[in-house]
Amino acid sequence: MPRFALKIEYKGTPFSGWQRQQKLPTVQGAIENALSALEPGTHTIYAAGRTDTGVHALAQVAHADLEKDWEPSRLSKALNHHLRPLPISILICNSVNDGWHARFSAIERHYFFRLLMRSAPATFDRDLVWQVPYPLDIYTMREAAAHLTGLHDFTTFRSSSCQAESPVKTLDQITIETIESRSGTELQFHLRARSFLHRQVRSIVGTLERVGAGAWSPDDVKSALESRDRASCGPVSPPQGLFLADVSYPNDPFINLEQRFNKADSFRRI
Repeated sequence: MPRFALKIEYKGTPFSGWQRQQKLPTVQGAIENALSALEPGTHTIYAAGRTDTGVHALAQVAHADLEKDWEPSRLSKALNHHLRPLPISILICNSVNDGWHARFSAIERHYFFRLLMRSAPATFDRDLVWQVPYPLDIYTMREAAAHLTGLHDFTTFRSSSCQAESPVKTLDQITIETIESRSGTELQFHLRARSFLHRQVRSIVGTLERVGAGAWSPDDVKSALESRDRASCGPVSPPQGLFLADVSYPNDPFINLEQRFNKADSFRRI
């Protein structure tokens, strides 16, 4: 059966997460329904990661096995037609061999989090940022974040319902940037790792927010990490503001197509 890799953008607000659920709207369920409209029958797609309720994606990656050997650009257009008016878009599609897997072939995942410091309610960015009505100290947050990079037991920063076999992960990068715009001052967090634990990113961002607010010190984050105790974690940030930004592969099935579209100014990569 021909296998196709899909790069997917979606706004997670109306969905109960990525993973298919009975009687609840999910991103996976919506795409599988669109596939059924093209090829009648039951379809199962496999993603690089399962985002939670309300979490967004700039470039989620999934793969699907189909009966027909579709021309990739035609498949993406057909899927987008059947996904309307849902806030899901197939950005790009390409054929891959049957040994390529959206989850297991990935070598890095990049999450992006937006935190807006503003007292007036957000309008255009509603559901796309976590908003706090007070300033945060980015320098102490960066100092605290430095304790979390590298190889650690992240038991403190994973959900109690996490199904990963081990809490030991290598967090390759945490950066925090300040962006000034008409909307206000925004902090943007970038986290990169081969894989993440369930709610690890939101647990880290929520804890760092407490540091920025002055309720925690950077050393408190170090102590929380070393405790290996979920009860030592700070509050978990809300899902709005979190985006799966990118997934990397050793043999990226999209890179040549993206380069071609970029040269034609017809593909915008966030």
